[in-house]
Amino acid sequence: MESVYVGDLPNDFLRLDVAPVDDSTNRLQQEDADQQAAMALQQSMSYMQGDRDRNRLNITIVQARLVKNYGLTRMDPYVRLRVGHCVYETQTDPNGGKTPKWHKTVQTLPQEGVNQINVEIFDECSFKMDELIAWTTIPIPNQIYKGVTIEQWYNLTGKQGPNNEGTINIILSYGTPPSLGLTSSVMMLPQMPKFNNSSASLTPIYIQPSAPQVPTLSAEDLKQIQDMFPNMDKETVKTVFEANNGNKDLTVNSLLQLVD
Repeated sequence: MESVYVGDLPNDFLRLDVAPVDDSTNRLQQEDADQQAAMALQQSMSYMQGDRDRNRLNITIVQARLVKNYGLTRMDPYVRLRVGHCVYETQTDPNGGKTPKWHKTVQTLPQEGVNQINVEIFDECSFKMDELIAWTTIPIPNQIYKGVTIEQWYNLTGKQGPNNEGTINIILSYGTPPSLGLTSSVMMLPQMPKFNNSSASLTPIYIQPSAPQVPTLSAEDLKQIQDMFPNMDKETVKTVFEANNGNKDLTVNSLLQLVD
């Protein structure tokens, strides 16, 4: 027989008894998280400093063509990349709107088991969290490890649906770092939102290897290369030149591969 309760319900009716959280437990968890972050930071620094002469994967984020400008004003887009445990960001393109340009090259050491690059485009906001606009995952082609430079437009996913948020132009190459060597800038950040809406959280450690000096293409060399490739955009020539660390011969060979 079922029983029926008659009268006023008690204050604790259907209330779950939840044990209070011990502050010491929270403190131990935070200390453990800090220790793991410190260990990861030390490993990352040793990883970069011990491999200065190794070939690197060069990723050049050129520009994007987005289908919509979200918000009341023109967007200020920037790109965030994740390659294995390393996360990189471009500069923001103020008022870039639907056609932002970055021409930013990052260099990262190949990591075992890492065969793709996660790409996200954010709109930098002043009075709220930056808004995720578009994203995609790019497989790292094996051809680049054989000296082939690949330039391609990749479809972006976003609010408009899979592969319908626009495209992003990225150049991939592989080679030795500049002769002057690389320096590492490491910044500790608080826990970030989950990447690409996946279940895996971003690492709080950002490592940005950067060359001490960006190679420049002289006006004479630029004209000579443009005469060889009259249909090639000037900015693309400069970007490929920088991706090849200022080596003119490698730049010409890369451009030859792009037009094939």
